[in-house]
Amino acid sequence: MTDFPGSILQVEYRTDRPVAVLTLDAPPLNVVTVPTREHFAAVFREIENNPEVRAVIVRGAGDQALSSGGDIGGFLKASPEYLRHLAENVAAPERCSKPVIARLAGYVLGVGLEIALACDFRIAADTTQIGLPEIKLGMIPGSGGTQRVTRIVGVGRAMDMILRARRLSAEEAKAWGLLTEVVPLAELDTRIDALIDELLTLAPLAFKAGKQAIHAAMETPLSAGLAFEGNLYGFLRTTEDFHEGVMAFREKRRAHFQGK
Repeated sequence: MTDFPGSILQVEYRTDRPVAVLTLDAPPLNVVTVPTREHFAAVFREIENNPEVRAVIVRGAGDQALSSGGDIGGFLKASPEYLRHLAENVAAPERCSKPVIARLAGYVLGVGLEIALACDFRIAADTTQIGLPEIKLGMIPGSGGTQRVTRIVGVGRAMDMILRARRLSAEEAKAWGLLTEVVPLAELDTRIDALIDELLTLAPLAFKAGKQAIHAAMETPLSAGLAFEGNLYGFLRTTEDFHEGVMAFREKRRAHFQGK
């Protein structure tokens, strides 16, 4: 892979599970540099083509923050044209066909929250605080924050959160639908491992298709979404995994999916 000088991203491939762990590693606040964004997208491209990886965890080093936000000085050096496309890199987890879990603790602000929102599951410690403070800098969220927050919580709450730069506690964020689960900090990693174990029992092709269909629902008319869903449903009918799932159901045993 190409080097990304200035990136704070570290990548680990676990030996106990088929899992890649992507860590924003600049504690305590894990401020995201501009090169980190490019590196982030490149790693996801690599993971997509790696059959040894079945799931991904995105986390921050330590427990004080996933990230407190982006490197403000880096924005002043970047061209307006470059900044127009920041959301493309942050959206890498959304494009990934494999489950992506955001491990959240402490501050999850600015691009930190935008990264988390692009993940499939957001498992948070009760210490988590989330927010999009960009308006205080004379800016708006530029890596998907306005779009994903609004789609999840609705216009009124998005206005309240983004236009006031308001921080939400973990419990409030979960009540709004922005977090999947909230657990005590001491239980965070155990809960994430349990979720990974659950996800690894699922059929990879069905997970990929389900993820694609759900995202399509946010972007297409109902008629087009139903057609897309139907095409995916028909495709899955032809897979070995579907046959295995049916046989396992009939035989009252656990299915063993191969992604075929």
